[in-house]
Amino acid sequence: MGKTFIMDHPLVKHKITLLRDETTGTKEFRTLVEEISMLMGYEALRDLPTEPVKVKTPITETVQPMLTGGKLAIVPILRAGLGMVSGLLALVPNAKVGHIGLARDEETHKPYEYYCKLPKAVSDMTVILPDPMLATGGSAIHAIDFIKTKGCRKIKFLCLIAAPEGLEALQKAHPDIDIYVGNVDEGLNENSYIVPGLGDAGDRIFGTL
Repeated sequence: MGKTFIMDHPLVKHKITLLRDETTGTKEFRTLVEEISMLMGYEALRDLPTEPVKVKTPITETVQPMLTGGKLAIVPILRAGLGMVSGLLALVPNAKVGHIGLARDEETHKPYEYYCKLPKAVSDMTVILPDPMLATGGSAIHAIDFIKTKGCRKIKFLCLIAAPEGLEALQKAHPDIDIYVGNVDEGLNENSYIVPGLGDAGDRIFGTL
C-alpha cells in the first residue's frame, strides 16, 4: 500500500510561497523549482538500495554503503515536469531519464498522450514521476497507467502543489504508489486550475507567458 507525504519543512514552504508570487521572474522561478525538487527528492529517495563496497580511507580500509547503480528512472511529465529533473539529478546523477508527453484538452480537461520514451529495463527500476502541479489528477493517473503497462511497480509521484480533488483521485486510482506533495491547496476553480496555485507552471518555468 502506498503512502502520501505532505512536506512540512519550512524551506519547502518558504520557496513555494516565492513561487506563488506573480512578480517572481522566469530565472528565479526555475531555480526555486529545482531547489524544491531537490529538497523533496531527498525524502522521496530515502529508501534507495545500497550495496557494500570496499573503501580505503587515509586511516584504514573499510566496507561502506554505496548506491546500487542503474536502479532509478526519473520520468517527468512534459513539459512542466522537466523543470524538476535537474534538482533530482543533482542528488542522483547516474539516474536514467525518460519522458512522457501529456497535454490537456482545454474543453474536456482530460489528458492525451503525444510522446513517450522510457529507459531500457525500466520495469526493474524505481520510477520517480515529477510534475509541478496535481490539479484534477488526470495527467498523473494517465501517466502512471502507461508506466504500469511497461511492468513498473515501484512508482513515486512528486508534485509541488496539489488540489485536494486531484490528490484524492490519484490515491483512489493508484493506491499502491507513494505520493510526495509540497503543499495541498484550497481546491480547483471552474476552469480546473488550482487555487491559490501559482499559475501555469510550464509557462513560468520556460518563460512562455
